[in-house]
Amino acid sequence: MMENARRLPRRPFRLLPEDKFLGWTPYLWLVYFPTLFVWPAISQSPRSVWILTGVAGALFLPLYFRGYWARGRESYLIIAAITLLGAILVPVNSSGFVMFIYAAAFAGTRRPTRLAVALLAVLTVLIVAEALIFGLPFGAWAWAALFIWIVGGVNTHYVTVRQSDIELRRANEQIEHLATVAERERIARDLHDLLGHTLSLITLKASLASRLAERDPARAAVEIRDVERISREALSEVRAAVAGFRDAGLAREIESAKAMLEAAGIEAHVDIVSVPLSPNEEAVIGLAVREGVTNVVRHSRASSCRIELSAKDEKRQLILSDNGTWRRAPDGNGLTGMRERVESLGGRLSIDHEGGTRIVIRLADPPYGGAAVPVVA
Repeated sequence: MMENARRLPRRPFRLLPEDKFLGWTPYLWLVYFPTLFVWPAISQSPRSVWILTGVAGALFLPLYFRGYWARGRESYLIIAAITLLGAILVPVNSSGFVMFIYAAAFAGTRRPTRLAVALLAVLTVLIVAEALIFGLPFGAWAWAALFIWIVGGVNTHYVTVRQSDIELRRANEQIEHLATVAERERIARDLHDLLGHTLSLITLKASLASRLAERDPARAAVEIRDVERISREALSEVRAAVAGFRDAGLAREIESAKAMLEAAGIEAHVDIVSVPLSPNEEAVIGLAVREGVTNVVRHSRASSCRIELSAKDEKRQLILSDNGTWRRAPDGNGLTGMRERVESLGGRLSIDHEGGTRIVIRLADPPYGGAAVPVVA
């Protein structure tokens, strides 16, 4: 046991807690401590006064440094003890009023603020009462009554500013946490949309190549090369999604959607007109096309699918419709992510299943200066 005790690192002795807000200022405030001996020096006080002042000063210093560590009830005991030292010393040494100022410095840090003000008022009343009881001249105690409110008020303001800084730091940490969570959710949604579409297309191409391997090897080789190309593009898109960039463009998404529909044996009808879209809107519409077409291929058993982008009465909308008999509704993470992205732009997404499935995305008013999306044949 003794050996374990020897191995434990020794904590260095500290007069003050580690606090970047506190710093070295408590040492600076001790500049007022020597004034405790001013009155005995100028009044040529007897040795007993010097001894009493020295004892009070020796007791004060541990209380002063402990006051920066104290919390709760202990902090009030520190304030009371320093005040008591001053009250005992004042009748023989009016410089003892400096003890009241140090007590006020600690009292000003109490919370709530009304409690700090109440403690400062009590200290002021004690000073005035002691001055009246012992018949001290006005100049001997007025300065202390004034400095109680100056020092206490400054510390009250200091603590308020410090508390605001702490709350601001906590708020910033919370914002950073929420931003991290939002980024993770964005990556999860984007990877779901990216990989769901691409893997479905790869599966279709690979299945087609497998069927053609014996009767049309040349066509099978073409399909396999497409699988390789699509896989490389998927890797690039995943990297782009993680990095937060998306530069494929709506035109490319629609071409990819057409290729996927044709590979699945679904007739594709594309009707796209030039409409003004911001980069964010174009990315959202592109992902919607990707997710919608992936759902059609996977679940609809449709023979045709229509992709329409139009701007009627200044209302821009994307319509994805098919004539399939769905095995299940196209809900889940894909549609949820699509809806969240659309609503983040101020748009709306609606869906119905009469005679197939029809997804309608309506965007808010067109942005000023938005670029027109090129027509895709």
